[in-house]
Amino acid sequence: MNDKKKVLFICTANAARSQMAEGLLRAKYGDRFDVSSAGTRQSRVSTRAIQVMNEIGIDISHHRSKTLDEMTGMTFDLAVTLCDNAQRICPVVSSAKKTIHHGFPDPHLTPGSEEDILQGYRNVRDGIAAWIERTFGTDTQP
Repeated sequence: MNDKKKVLFICTANAARSQMAEGLLRAKYGDRFDVSSAGTRQSRVSTRAIQVMNEIGIDISHHRSKTLDEMTGMTFDLAVTLCDNAQRICPVVSSAKKTIHHGFPDPHLTPGSEEDILQGYRNVRDGIAAWIERTFGTDTQP
């Protein structure tokens, strides 16, 4: 029997934030959590997100962008919206026992050069990693 808690990360396009969160939680605590991600609309996984995750040894290149519609029929212990837009569209995920929000900026909107944008992705990745550690790395999980 699988006693792992099921977690769903949600952002608008399921391209960066939710993909990075899925990869981070699975890599760090995959023994305790069954992790998925989805978006309010479908896109494709950001090549920049793949790049900055590879920098810390986590490969998300096999991930694909999914919509919430693809999660129909699945139940989750926890749904986490990672952007304000996703929270507005689905403030409560009916297939989850609990829905929480913790917003992170869209790294794609980082102004400047390619290196500036990549640094924006790194900053968001590191922010999500720290939040995951604080939130899921304790015995008092959400």
